[in-house]
Amino acid sequence: MPEKHGDIFVKITGSGSFLPGKPIPADEVDHYLGNLTGAPEKIRKWLTRVRILMKEMLEVDYYHFAIDPVTREFTEDNITMSAKAAKEAIADAGLKAGDIDLIVYGSAHQDQMPTASVRIQEALGIERCAEISVHANCTSAYKALLLGSDLVRNGRYRNALVISSGISSSELVAEYYNQPIVKKEELFLRYFLSDGAAAVVLQASDQHRDGLFIEYNYIESAGGFKPSAMGNRRPAYFMNPAKEFELGYHHLAQMFQEELRANFHESGGSVFIHGLERMLALHPIDPGRIKFFQVNFPSKHISELIMDECAVLGIDRKTLWTKMSSMGYIGPPMALLCLDRIRKEETFNPGDLVVSFVTEVSKFMQAGYVIEKR
Repeated sequence: MPEKHGDIFVKITGSGSFLPGKPIPADEVDHYLGNLTGAPEKIRKWLTRVRILMKEMLEVDYYHFAIDPVTREFTEDNITMSAKAAKEAIADAGLKAGDIDLIVYGSAHQDQMPTASVRIQEALGIERCAEISVHANCTSAYKALLLGSDLVRNGRYRNALVISSGISSSELVAEYYNQPIVKKEELFLRYFLSDGAAAVVLQASDQHRDGLFIEYNYIESAGGFKPSAMGNRRPAYFMNPAKEFELGYHHLAQMFQEELRANFHESGGSVFIHGLERMLALHPIDPGRIKFFQVNFPSKHISELIMDECAVLGIDRKTLWTKMSSMGYIGPPMALLCLDRIRKEETFNPGDLVVSFVTEVSKFMQAGYVIEKR
């Protein structure tokens, strides 16, 4: 570990993102993901109704899927998408891949050996570097950012590449399901989720000026006494794949309607607002300095309801920044992809803040960050 000399600040010097394929209109989601012709008739009728309701509620115009609807083959995976986003971020930072001495990768979940971070390292042509893989649903990108920031800030590394990717379509295509036993809560995510990747480069700086700086990172789990509201039923060991398929344990499910609402709301407000309050209690900021507030939720409707709560904290609802309508919700990478778009599409004045916060519902893990223009 190199000796630390004075204060080290964490500067965002590069960012990149990748969305696979062409934008897919909402009406073509079933064409790309495939119709569930083998599901029970009751489920198929329900899907016909919910498809219309989800389009109205989500207000998503386009999605991105890494799948060819004709051949049914995947055109990308988490490694190829990560590498493409990472190359863009490294070039944006004015670096070469060999300058990266730390890779931190975050994804919703993973079942692959060796882990994704070393596969990305290989894809980028980096002979040696430190690497970490984090799997924690929609908080994983935030946790990757926290680890990268802290490890740069304490002087251990100088150039950290933080990456997140998600290929949700792989768990949503018709071929993935054991259709005769599929349930409602295992299907409506088909109209939420999309595919993509994003990356940022963090560099150690002895100057706290002329750029965007990571000022604070926050993580917590608020689900110790709450049931899991999203996930699969796989046990904590490898099952016989045929048995797993027969039982449908691989199906990704999420509570919805009253069941989810009951666990998301607490006395005096939502899980989200209570977590955000705890973050801001530890790192107080002037809410009037928030230029962009990125609420990482898969629904514009939910985001707007959350902004009603945030008004109590003095956060102007006009600061809400989202790109979901043009790409769907890509899961964990959304936190980094929005940061990439904000860097490249928006203007800043010194003192402006970018604040982001997320509540995921697999076990109500929460995370956030505060970034300042200096």
